Amino acid sequence: MDRLHITGGVSLEGEIRIAGAKNSALPVLAASLLTQEPLKVCNLPHLFDITTMLELLGCMGVQRIVDEKMNVQVDSSTIENLNAPYELVRTMRASILVLGPLLTRYGRAEVALPGGCAIGSRPVNQHIAALRTMGASIEVENGYIRAHADGKLKGKHIFMDLVTVTGTENVMMAATLAEGQTIIENAAREPEVIDLATCLNKMGADITGHGSDTIVVNGVDELHGCDFAVMPDRIETGTYLIAAAATRGRVKVKDTQPHTLDSVLSKLEQAGAVLRVGADWIELDMRGRRPRAVSLRTAPYPAFPTDMQAQFTALNAVAAGIGSITETVFENRFMHVHEMNRMGANIRVEGNTVMVEGVERLNGAPVMATDLRASASLIIAGLVSENETTVDRIYHIDRGYECIEEKLQSLGARISRIPVR
Repeated sequence: MDRLHITGGVSLEGEIRIAGAKNSALPVLAASLLTQEPLKVCNLPHLFDITTMLELLGCMGVQRIVDEKMNVQVDSSTIENLNAPYELVRTMRASILVLGPLLTRYGRAEVALPGGCAIGSRPVNQHIAALRTMGASIEVENGYIRAHADGKLKGKHIFMDLVTVTGTENVMMAATLAEGQTIIENAAREPEVIDLATCLNKMGADITGHGSDTIVVNGVDELHGCDFAVMPDRIETGTYLIAAAATRGRVKVKDTQPHTLDSVLSKLEQAGAVLRVGADWIELDMRGRRPRAVSLRTAPYPAFPTDMQAQFTALNAVAAGIGSITETVFENRFMHVHEMNRMGANIRVEGNTVMVEGVERLNGAPVMATDLRASASLIIAGLVSENETTVDRIYHIDRGYECIEEKLQSLGARISRIPVR
């Protein structure tokens, strides 16, 4: 198990390239189960979760060929079993995304209940309820979802009780090969859902309405293979921009999609950042100034993303003024607050809101990451701290950020990975 060692006090400056989006790549890889033909997925990030998904497909007998550019050709014509075992599923919640494709194409699936970050309840009941509506018989027992369907799934009118990204993606994939039309209401509008729908349509699916809260899927007899490049990671983009703002630096992020980050860019401008935006790049310049505190409230896209609130907590910790951050998506996503307070931050939790009164500098300390985005926020806190900070349990960060210490080093950060025996 590794840890990160950070010596703070450096303003980030330079340019970095943004990797492909994990939250797009994982459902696209799962979509390979929908066709007999090879699917070539490009712009995959070098992440532990991607490796886990490829291992999961491999344990089913799916062939995977990876080239030197980390493009992967996935061929499910060799599939041997329809079981997603606990040993792989337990570390990654997105593994539930194989349920819909397996069920709609093969008529059965056995998927362990998923794991992932400990950030509160993220039930799969909406996935199960929707697939049952489409004609599947599903039992949950001994930690497994066991599903089967007699014949094709049937297109239905499905209303999601809560906006759920993976639930929308699972039902959308299942509906591609179902009989008739499926209408998904209160669907997730996230860019990653749009990216998956774009890939499925390129494979021969008939999907409209993606990007709105009503998605319509007309089932087809079969899908075919294609080449597809996943979108850039908007959360990685936002994280580096926030790190630059917190350290009073100047950074240009390239190969990104600025239009997917409107809510985040608005808050960065409120914090005092000067932004320049191009077709596929964003430049942020704090001009050496201390950021101003901002207040925000998380909600499903296009509102402010829950995956960015921990990073803004770190920015507010050293900003001028008092900012409030309200979390409405997950009920247990403030575990980074205690660690930041150990570093000298002035943060208090009031229900689902944290109140942050900025201090001039934080103090380096040993801290422990509790989930993926909390890891990123503690790294930002270390960058703006005096003295030295060590971040333990960084396997969380490796699930969602490609080569984070190397990218930060290229921006001038004094950060290194230390193996722990």
